[in-house]
Amino acid sequence: MIPKREIRRTGLPLSVLGLGAASVGNLYRPVSDGEARATLAAALDAGLTYVDTAPRYGHGLSERRVGDAVRERDDVVLSSKVGRLLTPDVRLKGDAERHGFRSPLPFEQVYDYSHDGVMRSYEDSLQRLGLARIDILYVHDIGPMTHGDDDARTFGQLTTGGGFRALERLRDSGAINAFGLGVNEWRVCLRAMEHVDLDVVLLAGRYTLLEQTALETFLPAALARQVSVVIGGAYNSGILATGVKGEGPHYYDYGEAPPEIVARVRRLETLCARHGVPLPAAALQFCLAHPAVVSVIPGLGSVARVHQTLDFHAAAIPADFWRELRTENLVDPQAVLPGEDL
Repeated sequence: MIPKREIRRTGLPLSVLGLGAASVGNLYRPVSDGEARATLAAALDAGLTYVDTAPRYGHGLSERRVGDAVRERDDVVLSSKVGRLLTPDVRLKGDAERHGFRSPLPFEQVYDYSHDGVMRSYEDSLQRLGLARIDILYVHDIGPMTHGDDDARTFGQLTTGGGFRALERLRDSGAINAFGLGVNEWRVCLRAMEHVDLDVVLLAGRYTLLEQTALETFLPAALARQVSVVIGGAYNSGILATGVKGEGPHYYDYGEAPPEIVARVRRLETLCARHGVPLPAAALQFCLAHPAVVSVIPGLGSVARVHQTLDFHAAAIPADFWRELRTENLVDPQAVLPGEDL
């Protein structure tokens, strides 16, 4: 069975291996209703009882599918996100890719991090899920990486505009267990922690076997403030899952990988081959070694991917592999490796 770790501030237990539900929202490719249903059932039955979804994922499709899968279960911890409202648009037809998703649902996304926007997003998500409760709410994609020149205004919606206050009200009333940020950048997490007590941060791509920039200041701050961390994007958009032996293209951080990233992954692959370690197994297990991390949530869009991920999580990786990873300068010297203490 998959072990669990608690969100430190609330005691809410998460399975250390969870399911990121962007894939069942048709991320980059269509997934049938039957395939999505089977994938979610396989993951839940295997003990991946923490599921993360969002309005953005398939323009509501992921939430609909996740809600149907978990409705009769009492062992699931569910997170969704606020910050985007879905508005109907009669001009949207078919399932051509929009914002990375091949969903036929005719909704467009509008950013709104204000008090009323957060409350409406939460209530709309309950309706799409068909559930009476969401355990965790993340503020989705706040920060300059997403908003550029509009960053100050959107972040202001959370502070002076009452977005954080709405989340505190929901937590204090018991409507949700915890809240935090769901982001691809760690500096905005430090900014947010100056304004509000976060319970948990879902950080995608910034603490992985390939990239450990979150070690600079964010992860130490999270430990000091008792903010738990969930890791998304453990494969850095796929390059740590597929490796770079094939012709490519190789994807990193939602785009084609630059040459220096390809070269670094090639070195990781060489080390893995020397020790008989699957690269994706090393990527998953590396993330879970840091004491701030409570769960890793790969995106899973098929039953085969569920079983493969379980194998990666359970794979035996020799201590010599981790030692050589450090001696060959393939990880930050401050990174915590499996079997070590901070």
